[in-house]
Amino acid sequence: MGIIQSLEKRRSYYNINKNLQVSVAEAGALIKKVVELVPDAFNMKSARVATVFGEKHDLLWDSIYEVFGGKVPREKIDSFKAGAGTVLFFYDEKTVKALQEKFASYAANFPVWANQANGMLQLAVWTALREAGIGVSLQHYNSVIDEKVKSLFSVPQEYVLIAQMPFGGIGSEPGPKEKENIDDRVMVIE
Repeated sequence: MGIIQSLEKRRSYYNINKNLQVSVAEAGALIKKVVELVPDAFNMKSARVATVFGEKHDLLWDSIYEVFGGKVPREKIDSFKAGAGTVLFFYDEKTVKALQEKFASYAANFPVWANQANGMLQLAVWTALREAGIGVSLQHYNSVIDEKVKSLFSVPQEYVLIAQMPFGGIGSEPGPKEKENIDDRVMVIE
């Protein structure tokens, strides 16, 4: 499958289940390979990923519900919990700070570059999982859940949580995407 076809298949799947098309080991290996391949500025390798499956995945989403004290509907949280796993995306603030010190003239850019690299990683993982027949969505419950996630999974304090990516078997396909006039956002200059 080419990159354009893969990106076209990458959608937000909200009706997911615990029936993966691949084994937990295969999903984990796929995520590791993507993390290895995605580039970042100055080769800083600031991205960190934790992937939780099974009971740990369920515990994560039950804990997210508890942290919000019912302010997020249980049905919404349960739709993510219904999946087989969740990828947690972080960047390592210690790595970023070390490069800020080493390259002081670029210091202000390193947090921006860490976020950019993390965004590329999220898209790449999302697309790779979809190529494997897995439904995925991207969620942003941070910074409200940051401390809970760190305590649940012994995540180092210097890791900054960026996003949560629940995934699983596909219960149903999402509706058609709304088409936009892409010329409103893209200029081609000759």
